[in-house]
Amino acid sequence: MIAVGAFFSLYTAGPQKPETVGIEILIAQIKDEKVKKIDVKGETLEIELSDGKKEIAHKEPGESLSTLLKNFDVSPEKTGKIELAIEDQTKNFWINTILSFLVPFLLLAFFVFLMIRQVQGANTRALSFGASRARKFDPKETKNKITFADVAGAAEAKQELAEVIEFLKQPKKFHDLGAKIPKGVLLMGAPGVGKTLLAKAVAGEAEVPFFHVSGSEFIEMFVGVGSARVRDLFTQAKKNAPCIIFVDELDAIGRQRGAGLGGSHDEREQTLNQILVEMDGFDPTDNVVVLAGTNRPDVLDPALLRPGRFDRRVIIDLPMILDREEILKVHARNKPLAQDVDFNRIASRTPGFSGADLANLLNEAAILVARKNGAIITMPDILSSIEKVILGPERKGRLMSDAEKKITAYHEGGHALVSHILPAAPPVQKISIISRGHAAGYTLNLPTEDRIFKNRSEFKAELAVLLGGYTAEKTIFGDVTTGASDDLKKATRIARKLVTQYGMSALGQRTFGEKEEMIFLGREITEQRDYSEKTAERIDEEMNAFIEEAARTAQDILNTHREKLESLVQLLLEKEMLEKEEFDALFAKEANESSE
Repeated sequence: MIAVGAFFSLYTAGPQKPETVGIEILIAQIKDEKVKKIDVKGETLEIELSDGKKEIAHKEPGESLSTLLKNFDVSPEKTGKIELAIEDQTKNFWINTILSFLVPFLLLAFFVFLMIRQVQGANTRALSFGASRARKFDPKETKNKITFADVAGAAEAKQELAEVIEFLKQPKKFHDLGAKIPKGVLLMGAPGVGKTLLAKAVAGEAEVPFFHVSGSEFIEMFVGVGSARVRDLFTQAKKNAPCIIFVDELDAIGRQRGAGLGGSHDEREQTLNQILVEMDGFDPTDNVVVLAGTNRPDVLDPALLRPGRFDRRVIIDLPMILDREEILKVHARNKPLAQDVDFNRIASRTPGFSGADLANLLNEAAILVARKNGAIITMPDILSSIEKVILGPERKGRLMSDAEKKITAYHEGGHALVSHILPAAPPVQKISIISRGHAAGYTLNLPTEDRIFKNRSEFKAELAVLLGGYTAEKTIFGDVTTGASDDLKKATRIARKLVTQYGMSALGQRTFGEKEEMIFLGREITEQRDYSEKTAERIDEEMNAFIEEAARTAQDILNTHREKLESLVQLLLEKEMLEKEEFDALFAKEANESSE
């Protein structure tokens, strides 16, 4: 404040500071007719001389200027030639007096007000601790409004949810027929398939208020807070009815009760009990629809899934190829794409991708182009991003010796050759010996169409392809490396499922083992064994039989088509990367040469 005041005073101060003179000098100047103007401001006399010079003089308090001049024998003729201006100081006196008292009082009152407000805020926060943390979305807001037009695919789920929308828009149509809309709709599906997006689209289509809350936001370290927040949430919903409540990740609070891990006063169980009462208790909740999303419906409490609560379940599957193509078009709206971008080809290369994965795929492609200072996203950029999402980023800085490159080439060549020869195996899309993520090389063999079921011959072909790299290393070099460890782990997992879950072994048409639903710290504690030790030995034998048969199949293919393997390895060492067209052309060329 001092620095600012000094800065302004530098520019507000006049060029010359008035000189202070005595009354005798002033009287002499008046008699010599050198004074042009006198401003009387209380006891201060501001003097302006004929030559423009300014001076200041002080008189006695309570004595007027006219009396002063008479006492010094100044003639009225001399006084009449001077401009006199008298300022009333009574007003300024009262202002200065009041301000000198009022300003400290106001400052003190301001600090007292802040202290009281802080205390009241703490009390208010303490009282609102049990208030709902749900975020309300206004249906009149059009900026971030989402409708079914913004959700690609999931046609069956949209059809199921259309009834909810129609009820919220025209409830009388259902009430006249005595029909009751389901109070709870459970959206089930893998992570990223669009459960939250569909819930927002329902609210956008119905044009009703939308309350969004996560299951974890109910639970706090204090007992009873979760139940209080549930009550407050439904109270707000009833005031805004018709409306939609969306509880994301319902399994965070909806797990089966009675596990015994949280004691008799488990806060999560108390919160779940309150949800059950609010959804179907004595107090009706008409025109309030509760949507919930989860990817673990198997752990939910049975009371949540009974009629009257979440009695309608909408399953959202991973998108099929046509749905993936539509999803890609939605996420590509604001991205500059080249003319050669083929959404159908991208969709065929991304089986098992969810909507979130596809959005991330195009985002990674945009980031890749931005790093290269490009202007448009091309097809090679998107294909490279697919591999980055699946396997990780390229590690060109990871230099391999010639011997390691040769081992990697034979390993990946073994995978590709076995996959190409076996009719039940998916076709090869790409082979690379450039390191990505943790893999020294990789072979992409993806199905040409989406499949719901998988038969025994396809599993056996998959096992043979997985062991193709291991068998190729053993055949060519007479030794194996650690590069096949991940393949062996996957093969063992598939063989165990063939025996224990799918009933595709000689042990018959039954399953073996049942997992306990008791969860502790997010992990399953035990797996219940419903078979004897003798059966466990037979399970191991059947698993070994599957893996040994797959190894023999891979070995036979590599021995029969050894020349094709050598040609493929030489081309891989030369180019380091082969696309599907180059791979197919190599085998077509060898087929023509052999026929000639």
